[in-house]
Amino acid sequence: MKGLAVNEEGILSIVELPIPSYGECQALVKTRSCGVCNGTDMKLIHKSFKNFDTYPAVLGHEAVGEVVEIGSKVRNLKVGDKVLLPFLEEKAGEYYPGWGAYSEYAVVGDAEAYIENGMGEGSKSFSESYYAQKVIKPTDKVDDVEASMIITFREVLSAIRRFDFKPNSSVIIFGAGPVGLCFTQFSKLLGMKTVITVDLMDEKLEAAKALGADYVWNSKNEDIDKRTHELFPDGVDYVVDAVGINQLINQAMKLIAYNGKICCYGISANLGMDLDWRDAPYNWSLQFVQWPSKKEEADAHEQIMAWINCGVLKPKDYISDIFSFENILEAFSLVEQRKSSTKKIVIRYDTP
Repeated sequence: MKGLAVNEEGILSIVELPIPSYGECQALVKTRSCGVCNGTDMKLIHKSFKNFDTYPAVLGHEAVGEVVEIGSKVRNLKVGDKVLLPFLEEKAGEYYPGWGAYSEYAVVGDAEAYIENGMGEGSKSFSESYYAQKVIKPTDKVDDVEASMIITFREVLSAIRRFDFKPNSSVIIFGAGPVGLCFTQFSKLLGMKTVITVDLMDEKLEAAKALGADYVWNSKNEDIDKRTHELFPDGVDYVVDAVGINQLINQAMKLIAYNGKICCYGISANLGMDLDWRDAPYNWSLQFVQWPSKKEEADAHEQIMAWINCGVLKPKDYISDIFSFENILEAFSLVEQRKSSTKKIVIRYDTP
């Protein structure tokens, strides 16, 4: 099979890989689509992802695939099922798994089968990701390309639950990329009273406005501190870093209310900073959710699918470009260029 790999110099190439083996509680999956993650994928390419140093690596972690073979003890998957989050779990030839979903085949696990056979949590063969490898039902209103967005949706909703967003509260979201847009729309769907989205690009801010933001501010043209305190003299309840820029933490100190929370979701390449809270209220909190729990992500699945199936959440609103796997290098070039029109890029696998 073919896959997308990156070497230690950050050079991408399409490589030949062995089709992965699978265990008795696992299934082999043929990849149908995979979303490009502007955070994780790009940091792996640039060698700035925390604690990852195994190269060359096969990239990709936002895939949707179709089950083509199942292990002897699998009970909750069948051939033909569409599933989320297939990964490469083992080294493929000389290539390590950087989750490995930009490959033509990958593997999922049947969590219940593992547990029923005494190989659940604590077992070396069990992965928490199995909880989140959910089946897309035939009645779910998504196609193969749109379904790749479910992974980002679930990650963000599980983070919002971990951050403990409250209805009728106020939030400023820094960043209007795919993740920031998710925070924007979900905050409104969950009943937050005032949602403010901040970015550097007007086109992205227009998308945020269309997805429910009450205010959109371009930080190149606006004094964010001044605008915030015009609306909220005592500050806002939450500030979200959906980008991964450490200086936003210090900027947020001036924006949060008493007992407010600074919520860091974006993964910064810089793993340290000078924290300056002189302008913060006396009581505040700082919370990082940079590795969403797959179990919590699984718990968010039904809510995401309910929103999609009733039409209030439309995956296509988040997708700007679709590339065939043969043109995946062109897709990553587009991400590197940071085009303002780029939301989520999805890679489509056209082979039968």
